[in-house]
Amino acid sequence: MSRTTTISRSARLIAAAGILGLLAAGCTSNTPEATTTGSQAPAGAGSDNDAPGEKVTIGFSGPAADHGWLAAINSSAQAEAKKYSDIEFKAAEGTNDASLQISQIETFINDKVDAIVLLPTDGAALTEVATKAMNAGIIVVNVDREFSTPFAARTTVLGDNYGMGVSAGTYACSVVKEKGLTDAVVAEIAGIDALPLTQDRSRGFADALKACGQTVDNRVAAQFTVQSGESEAANLLQAAPKIDILWNHDDDQGVGVMAALDNAKRNEMAFIGGAGSANAMRWIKEGKMVATVLYPPTQAADGIRLARLLAQGKGMSDLVQPAVPKRVVLDAPVVTKDNVEEYLPLGFES
Repeated sequence: MSRTTTISRSARLIAAAGILGLLAAGCTSNTPEATTTGSQAPAGAGSDNDAPGEKVTIGFSGPAADHGWLAAINSSAQAEAKKYSDIEFKAAEGTNDASLQISQIETFINDKVDAIVLLPTDGAALTEVATKAMNAGIIVVNVDREFSTPFAARTTVLGDNYGMGVSAGTYACSVVKEKGLTDAVVAEIAGIDALPLTQDRSRGFADALKACGQTVDNRVAAQFTVQSGESEAANLLQAAPKIDILWNHDDDQGVGVMAALDNAKRNEMAFIGGAGSANAMRWIKEGKMVATVLYPPTQAADGIRLARLLAQGKGMSDLVQPAVPKRVVLDAPVVTKDNVEEYLPLGFES
């Protein structure tokens, strides 16, 4: 419903495994500290990570832009790369075909790029070719959909699907408390039920609702599309003549959900969205929706930044252990009327 000492490709990969850099903070010095008797001084911030450094080539392969969030993934990666004069950005055409994406990664390997940022169509299907790239000394940054083995990527950048459900459920409990609801009717419109991400979101939602003694009373699953959102929401509204709280997993399918609510003239519930579209944020400002939970569309942009740091052998000086983490899980904050202006620039168009 997201880089300065010249080093060889193989040495760069080894260096990247032991160094790190916070995206907006100063990088750790890449010059070895003088060793004193008995100990070695800790690395310090030697320069600004955003300052131009060694030229690096980053290949990017992402999904077909057939969904607002996925389109935002691609555009944010490209926009981030343009911010840096030391990045040569090579973007493959977005695709939902695993075989084509494998071919794209093979091309990046043959081109000897310094790093690859990859949101795989299927993590398992792309694991082998990503591992091949790593074995060739190319840094791989995995985005959103994980590979089958940790050896396929140097770093993985993820949204928090379980945390997204927890945020939605926690906010729902605040609505229960604020309205003094003793037996709230809670409904859920999920995404594709077969996907682990949907299962994680639903599990987080149910777990968080336990804190206020609530459960999901009515649930349907859609397909992350406007059409499915409208049809499934219409079915839900027929089955539930009264709803106090409704959580919809995905703001793209939320366009259809909102259409169904308008058609049925149902506005009695606190409507909570998911993902963080611009539509949802505008609805929050208009009072048609109470909140949405962010699933950051900036994951690939973060991947570009981290790939640049790793390829340039830089690190994150804000961490005591100055190495880019193996796994970065982004927050799933709740956007409400109180903070919507802060998050509106991150909203993607559905």
